[in-house]
Amino acid sequence: MRLAALGLALMALAGALTVPAEAEPRRRPGTGTANPSALVAAEIAFNRLAREKGQWSAFRKTMADSAIMFVPEPVLAKEWLRGRDDPAEPVQWEPYEVWMSCDGTLGVTQGAWTKAGVAGYFTTIWQRQEKGEYGWILDQGVALKEPLEKPLMLSASVADCPGRGAWPGSLPPPERVDRKRNPPRTAGMDGKGSSDDGTLAWAYHVEPDYARTLTVSLRKDGEMKPVLSLKVSAQDAK
Repeated sequence: MRLAALGLALMALAGALTVPAEAEPRRRPGTGTANPSALVAAEIAFNRLAREKGQWSAFRKTMADSAIMFVPEPVLAKEWLRGRDDPAEPVQWEPYEVWMSCDGTLGVTQGAWTKAGVAGYFTTIWQRQEKGEYGWILDQGVALKEPLEKPLMLSASVADCPGRGAWPGSLPPPERVDRKRNPPRTAGMDGKGSSDDGTLAWAYHVEPDYARTLTVSLRKDGEMKPVLSLKVSAQDAK
């Protein structure tokens, strides 16, 4: 039933966010365009994989090499997940909100999760990989006293596209990093990243007691505006 509902949301989202033909000339050569429904599809597939193959197996299958988790300290997911057995009952979740860069190289999903009578929320950052699929690069979740209220409809917000040769504010285009040649060796107490076109950016900070913050900014009306600001206490982080 949940997958059917998400499937309908996916169809509605795809129709509502179709890129008009006149927007095509504004695309930078070699880049794609935003498609929030692709992230919803990735979440549906991720959730199904967790149910069919196991929770940590699904996390390993869908992560990027540089993926970060909080356990509660920040760790490289590929190291923490290596050899870890799947729990008997996997967590189940569904996305409620999506934010995406203009070029579609980066997106953020947030929604609700449940497991064994416990409910909470999650935030996942997705990055488009070399073959065009999305892999998650950051995942965090927190248990809540009350389940997250489910919206009537899944919502999506896409960054404004910069004009030809223009970038947010007065900043130059972000430096491209070859993630294959420069894989991170550790997960620091601070981390940040952005889409290739600079229209979606994120940053996290972790305190010594493992309290953490996560912020996401999206380009709107010619400037970067915060769209998500999360604070997780040390108690909730553990």
